[in-house]
Amino acid sequence: MLRINLLPIRQLKKRAKAQQQLFAMGAVLALTLAAALCVGYLQLQRVKALEQEISALNTKKQSFTPTLNKIAQLKKDQEELNRKTNIIKQLKTDSSLTVRVLDEIASRLDNQRMWLETLQQQGSSLSLSGVALDNQTIAQFMDNLKASPFVKDVSLSDSSLKVVSGRNLKSFNLSCSVGLQEPATKETPGDKSNTAKK
Repeated sequence: MLRINLLPIRQLKKRAKAQQQLFAMGAVLALTLAAALCVGYLQLQRVKALEQEISALNTKKQSFTPTLNKIAQLKKDQEELNRKTNIIKQLKTDSSLTVRVLDEIASRLDNQRMWLETLQQQGSSLSLSGVALDNQTIAQFMDNLKASPFVKDVSLSDSSLKVVSGRNLKSFNLSCSVGLQEPATKETPGDKSNTAKK
């Protein structure tokens, strides 16, 4: 009877199987490394392209720098011009208001019964001091000022007896505020139609 020893064949099969598995793992590892290298290469190329694009944009931006500087300077010049224009407008408004206020005071002052000694205006505040024959004259002058469209909030801050050329007169101090006349409200079209119907 013949005996065949199968152990070497089994060992050979196991070794062959192990070698196949090693080859498969090696192939998978190689493919993974290759894929990683490809991805890394592509990413590197993309980074280089982005760097070139950034460099080109920076160069383009630097070419616009003189224009941007001119625009910034023009904005500063415009702001300065607006500031000076506003100052001129304010000076015109203030001077016009002062002239009108002086005209209102002169036209409403009773020259026969009173006279002014000082007149001071600071912004919208106005103070007057003078001498009158009596309290009634002062009160009448205050009422006249209140009727002015440029003088508001007239109040008597001080009143006392003053002797001038041997006569007992009334010395007074007035304080008030000044401002331009408020624009009149416009009549609405509905009001006109209602007026026409009436």
